[in-house]
Amino acid sequence: MTPILTAPSAAKVRLDTALGRMSPYRLVLSLLAVLALYSMVLDGLGWLTFGVPAMLASLAVCVTVSYGVNRGVAALFRVRPHTESALVTGLLVYFLFWPSLAPTDLAATALACAVAAASKYVLAWRGRHALNPAAFGAFAVGLTGWSAAAWWVGTPAMLWAVVPCALLVLYRVERLAMAGVFAVVALAGTSAVLGAAGVAPGPTFTQTLAQGPLVFFAGFMLSEPVTAPGRRIHQLAYAAVIAAAYALPFGLGPISGSPELALLVGNALAFALGFSRGLDLRFVERRRLTPTSHEFVFVPHRPARFLPGQYAELSLPHAGKALAGSRRTFSFASAPSADVVTFGVGTAPPVSPAKQVLLDLVPGQRVQAATVGGDFVLPRNPAVPLVFVAGGIGLMPFASMLRSLKSTGEARDVVFLISVPSADELAFADVLKASKARVIVRTSDGDAPPPFAEDAGPALFSAARLRELVPDIAERTAYVSGPPSFVGAVAPALRHAGARRVRRDAFSGY
Repeated sequence: MTPILTAPSAAKVRLDTALGRMSPYRLVLSLLAVLALYSMVLDGLGWLTFGVPAMLASLAVCVTVSYGVNRGVAALFRVRPHTESALVTGLLVYFLFWPSLAPTDLAATALACAVAAASKYVLAWRGRHALNPAAFGAFAVGLTGWSAAAWWVGTPAMLWAVVPCALLVLYRVERLAMAGVFAVVALAGTSAVLGAAGVAPGPTFTQTLAQGPLVFFAGFMLSEPVTAPGRRIHQLAYAAVIAAAYALPFGLGPISGSPELALLVGNALAFALGFSRGLDLRFVERRRLTPTSHEFVFVPHRPARFLPGQYAELSLPHAGKALAGSRRTFSFASAPSADVVTFGVGTAPPVSPAKQVLLDLVPGQRVQAATVGGDFVLPRNPAVPLVFVAGGIGLMPFASMLRSLKSTGEARDVVFLISVPSADELAFADVLKASKARVIVRTSDGDAPPPFAEDAGPALFSAARLRELVPDIAERTAYVSGPPSFVGAVAPALRHAGARRVRRDAFSGY
């Protein structure tokens, strides 16, 4: 049973659950399709002047070329093509180059799409592309002198739809702070440049926001997860560097400042410094954790680099027809020092298409982890006392933390509160028993927990109950993980109970 939610928390949970049914790629693809349709409606109403036939021709070229080149180059490299990524790239390029019926213009757009699609495989390292494909395609065409990206999406009429779509994407991928830093630095830099030319700040903001691609760039280009750093502190610095390159004019021979070049500068820096990385994994076996959950075991091609509590975005085979999309996020359950990489997954029916793909994996099958990241990690100072709170499947990142502490011999003062439907749904009981944490378990059906754990009783994890179970909670940093409804209720309760700091990690569904 989940603690009672306040109205704002309930609304957030509903939004998280709805967005969680779709992978970020599927969400971006859907929103870009909506924007493409919206642009044609605007043209039909006279707010844009390209002509619907020209827009349809440009869109058809972008989608067809991106899809075709993606499949062709993937076959050449003998890797599995990612169809959603190809369609996203095509739609992004559609918004960058002027729609036209002129053969030369359509050829330039097609070249941008072809270069973008091919770059995912040619400019890649260990199965991960280094540069944003759409930005690289636009930049490459600009170097030819044949055409250049116009970013026509940055018009006042488009802004009405771009703003909510961009905010949805940024919220879904948890990049709102990164986009905020980008916007502040970009606006400040643009104001400084135009201010030196005598332009007042007011018109500068209006022109940059309403008559430029800043919002679209932040929502659909900057937020691209594969080429961005996985940690928030690195993301903020990454956004600031890109914003400076975005705002400040510069030129070097045939190369001049542009939004696509600014993004490529940040991509290259993140890749060179190792802030963006992936994993090539070989499936070994599936272990049952509880009647409704499994642990999936993989052997990495090279030692896995991650922090306990982080996640990986897995590119799942044969899941392209799933509504949720073929890339899904799973928390590591293993310690970074282990020879294998494991992910704990709830598999209670009805099983989602993505989970079914995991259940159908056969030993030896390979899976790519396109992204490794997340900030749900232990504090650097081992002296900080902690309280972990997990609801059901939320045990997974904590298993990684406890396994890591045991493997390194590091001592941490941890109180672990767990809420599960019944005692047999307590995953990683061996890990919990072997840890030095004080473990307190609440079961919804009233079953007694295992002997190594204390019984939390039937009461929900309210602020008052949390203070009773953990009298020194005001001295502890809290970590809460589980379904959105659980996290949405317990996180405020932890704050009201007096926890020094509360860190969230919600599983929105996959």
